[in-house]
Amino acid sequence: MGAANASSLPEPLTAEDFPVQNEKQAKLGQLLFYDKILSGNKNISCGTCHHLKHGGADGLSLGIGEGGSGLGPDRLPGTSESRIKRRIPRNAPALWNLGANDIEILFHDGRLSLSDDYGNGFNSPAEERLPEGLSGLLAAQALFPMAARFEMAGDPEENSVARAAFDRIDHVWPIITKRIKGIPDYVALFVDAFDHIESERDIRIVDIANAIAAFETLEWQSTNSRFDQFVSGRNDALSESEKTGMNLFYGQANCSECHSGKLFTDQKFYALGLPPFGPGRTRRHDPMPRDVGRLGESDRREDAYRFRTPSLRNVEFTAPYGHNGAYRSLKAMVEHHLNPAASRNSWKPNDAAIPDIAWLNEADFLIQQDKREMQRYQARQDIQPVELDKDQVQAIVEFLKTLSSPDVTQTAFGVPDQVPSGLPVDK
Repeated sequence: MGAANASSLPEPLTAEDFPVQNEKQAKLGQLLFYDKILSGNKNISCGTCHHLKHGGADGLSLGIGEGGSGLGPDRLPGTSESRIKRRIPRNAPALWNLGANDIEILFHDGRLSLSDDYGNGFNSPAEERLPEGLSGLLAAQALFPMAARFEMAGDPEENSVARAAFDRIDHVWPIITKRIKGIPDYVALFVDAFDHIESERDIRIVDIANAIAAFETLEWQSTNSRFDQFVSGRNDALSESEKTGMNLFYGQANCSECHSGKLFTDQKFYALGLPPFGPGRTRRHDPMPRDVGRLGESDRREDAYRFRTPSLRNVEFTAPYGHNGAYRSLKAMVEHHLNPAASRNSWKPNDAAIPDIAWLNEADFLIQQDKREMQRYQARQDIQPVELDKDQVQAIVEFLKTLSSPDVTQTAFGVPDQVPSGLPVDK
């Protein structure tokens, strides 16, 4: 097979592919992102599950959310009444380049997208209740974990945020906003960062979300990989083995059919047949611990078990892989793409990063005992097997590592030492 044609390679990703952000708003957003004041029980922040130390994710297949303690793979599930009730049903996605201009849809099932369906610019779980004035998709996305029971809200009997979420999603955000308004240091930062804010009375939930989005857009940019250098004309930026992997990626292995463009995603949905496990992200009134993927949003049968194509930027740092984190290694995930059925059949639970939790273990793999569901699941597969030898697989893995930033810990802002609420910061 010949080398990948120059015309098949994307342009390098640059800062111009992102909207310009206000630095003061982004600095404020950094503090909010790592502040547990945004959670119902004030015990978890956005940064807990999307931490710089773990490549913008948490290093777990299925996260340990509200009620847990600690960070990343070492996070504990809590004890007694405050312990977690279930695992987070999907893998925490890394945040790299989600603020880019070309991003049109978010979440594994695409339940948040740009749309005029509800008159507010977005199609989202909040429908017409999503507040107006959000700067974009990242700002809209920031609102939903605050109202999610197992992510940040907690249980209704524990706090007013969770009780509000149980009633109606938009009842959550005024409570969070009131908390921020009650912290003088935050008020001063909002007044300084936003021209339309003159006092605490002017602070709205959209200002909180827009600040977080400004931070995420600047913090999680990855535009200086060796691959970007290569497509900019530096032929020596890649080794011969990495070029072999690139040629396979854009050729025989057919990876670029879905992982396309400078963001390495077509933002579409595919059924890959990953081994199912965990509580599943179930639809209302569905008693089965399954995850039907895009179907849950679209209600179209053909979308069953399909999930959004993730970007591959900094992919070597964002394991485990897949919508449920089924594989710990990049090599194993590549091999699954090449032969989903064989890979799934040889999969073992310890191939995933699922911490032992005594009261949840029994249910973790319950779905695999349902023969009819497994037949339905295995019948849905959108990718065709490709036969490659182990050296070719390794070459693809080496190429994928050229999509990384030189140092993912050297970002625009990093993790703050403290936050205005005075709550502890996960370090």
